[in-house]
Amino acid sequence: MNRQAQAALLFLLGATVLHAGLTDLHLRYVKAGLRPLLLLCGAVLVVTAMATVWYEWREASGKRDHDGSGSGSGDGSDGVGESGNGGGGEHDHGGGHHEPRISWLLALPVLALILVAPPALGSYSATHTGTALQKPFGFPELPAGGTLRLGVGEYAARAVYDDGRDLRDRPIEITGFVALDPSGVPYLVRMSLNCCAADGQPVKIALTGEVPPVLQPDAWLEVTGTYSPRRTKDPVNDGPVPYFEVTSAKPVPTPNDPYDEVWNG
Repeated sequence: MNRQAQAALLFLLGATVLHAGLTDLHLRYVKAGLRPLLLLCGAVLVVTAMATVWYEWREASGKRDHDGSGSGSGDGSDGVGESGNGGGGEHDHGGGHHEPRISWLLALPVLALILVAPPALGSYSATHTGTALQKPFGFPELPAGGTLRLGVGEYAARAVYDDGRDLRDRPIEITGFVALDPSGVPYLVRMSLNCCAADGQPVKIALTGEVPPVLQPDAWLEVTGTYSPRRTKDPVNDGPVPYFEVTSAKPVPTPNDPYDEVWNG
């Protein structure tokens, strides 16, 4: 792999990272707050590729100028010497050092990033990983009156660590995807990210009440209902899982950002 090929790969990778950062594709890999850094990395890769091409072109132009000035001066014997040296130069050029061809395998991750967008973490990860619910630093005041629209993590934290103090007798709306534990208990889940999908962990709410009779894992639901003081334990890590009393549920499309950031109040 020569410098031109290296530059081409750098440019392709940088352009792909920029494309992911400028669209919702990056939300499959990292949380939304890292978008500026992703765009910066993509820009650096593109600039590096362009600089590599420029330096290569400048070096090649310098060699051509040097060879041209040398061939236009000197006597015949110098010409013979230059002819010999030129032959050696051509030999060096032809037998110059090249990286092993296996280096082209570095192109595979680039092609995978371009051609294959991995699905968001779903019910399989949720049922094989314990709940990541943690006690938050505090509980901000909730708006008075009307339906509360809460994330899975916020509802779970308030239900477990605040005993639902501000949730009682309030209609609540939550959106998440469905997961079923080994015993068939339905959960509403949202994967929480600290940084990227690699560290994604689930926060779970057990559903009770008017739950749809047929639930498909990974289907996204918008559920409306009320706080329930009932609790259970996650079968994976014995973490606390609150219940939610469902009064109605409807399927919704997968959101553009399927992940939640870790809720700390």
